[in-house]
Amino acid sequence: MTSAFGRRYLDVLASIYIYNEHRGYTSLDRVLEAVRARCPDDRQFIAAVEKHRADEHKHYQMFKRYFELEGRMPIAVDRTFGHIDHFISIMFGRPIDELDTDEIVANEALFEKLCRVIMLTEQRGMAQVEILLRNKHVIGDSKLKKIFQIIERDEPSHFMPYEDWLERNGRRQPRWWERLIDLRIHGELMIVRIPAVFLNWRAKRRQTWPDIADRAPA
Repeated sequence: MTSAFGRRYLDVLASIYIYNEHRGYTSLDRVLEAVRARCPDDRQFIAAVEKHRADEHKHYQMFKRYFELEGRMPIAVDRTFGHIDHFISIMFGRPIDELDTDEIVANEALFEKLCRVIMLTEQRGMAQVEILLRNKHVIGDSKLKKIFQIIERDEPSHFMPYEDWLERNGRRQPRWWERLIDLRIHGELMIVRIPAVFLNWRAKRRQTWPDIADRAPA
């Protein structure tokens, strides 16, 4: 029974992570467009966002390889399991795919807000990875343990550039209510959505890999 529970836990966990890593690097293509247009001379910031995008793509490929070695496809989760999806929808009033890059470039307040949302999302991701690397099921799976160790190493460089840009340009850091939104999203995912898919043994699996429809990287 414990073994079956552990396998199901890792299956759900990896399925949610592969969705979020794919959503991460494809969304960062648009962030890069905004950063290059708004901060064309800030090579440090641009390079950091480029690294962030490359790391998210690398993480996606690692989870994809994990499922290939396991001989199965990920469970078909959607944007209701995406932390950044919920955060963007709440903060901007529209889904990620409907964000207007030109509007964000032209509007200083929107660009700052985007930086704060990404910063908080990545800080949440770093904290979650630290917890997972103490989980007995993750530690017991050598492949997933290695993946999360690599993510743990990469994570600090993902939120720091946005935090640094805000500080260098005299922009405010996230306030308590923005952190509360982040906490609410995380709580809903952990308490409601993840247990629901864990218990749904009839949940369908993906028929194709998420990256099949990727556009060319920015």
